[in-house]
Amino acid sequence: MTTTTRESINNFLRQRRLAIVGVSRNPQDFSRSLFKEFRARGYDVVPVNPNVAEIDGQPCYKRVQDIKPAVDGALLLTTPQVTEQVIRDCAEAGIKRVWMQRGEGIGAVSPAAVAFCTQNGIDVVPGQCPFMFLPNTAFFHRAHGFFRKLTGSYPV
Repeated sequence: MTTTTRESINNFLRQRRLAIVGVSRNPQDFSRSLFKEFRARGYDVVPVNPNVAEIDGQPCYKRVQDIKPAVDGALLLTTPQVTEQVIRDCAEAGIKRVWMQRGEGIGAVSPAAVAFCTQNGIDVVPGQCPFMFLPNTAFFHRAHGFFRKLTGSYPV
């Protein structure tokens, strides 16, 4: 599996127009927290969920290929099985930066999808929680990053 580097994380976060794939219709879901946080930080985020028409007043797209104008990157909050299809959709849409979110458990990471990214020139962040890398984030997220540093599992 590809190792996550701080350079890949920073490259992803420098993109200002991002698809967030797998945003839930449930306002209390973690995916909605990420969606709102990126919006609050000035990102132009585009929700993607084939089962939802709109999220927080924004049109929600069924697939990343449907987004016009195109996005610079895609943050995946999907199951590993769905990730494998979405990553192919990203390649078809010309998206060259992808983050497969991971909080607890496996998250969106799929070894087959990571391999596909590597083989197709897509810069991938396979795992990690974006909250740990956003400046001035909530204490819990900073603490999560701190403990990851102590264990040597924080990207450098």
